[in-house]
Amino acid sequence: IGVGLVGFGLFFLLFGVLLYFDSVLMAFGNLLFLSGLVFIIGFRRTFTFFFQRSKMKGTSFFFGGLIVVLMRWPILGMLLEAYGFISLFR
Repeated sequence: IGVGLVGFGLFFLLFGVLLYFDSVLMAFGNLLFLSGLVFIIGFRRTFTFFFQRSKMKGTSFFFGGLIVVLMRWPILGMLLEAYGFISLFR
């Protein structure tokens, strides 16, 4: 279930970008991706991964970008999410 949710989340994110940053598809993709991540590694591990003291900057940018996408500013939100994603996984 988790891998399917992550796959659909990435598909919706890509499809949202291809359709000129459609905010609804991108928001749906973000939510599916995060819920798939929770199904794959569990709630506690996901929470501890995102909220480590050394990763708070990346987490704040990632979730800030998610909120900006949900507020229908998709280009700015994706830029914030990309920076947060790079900060989290470097």
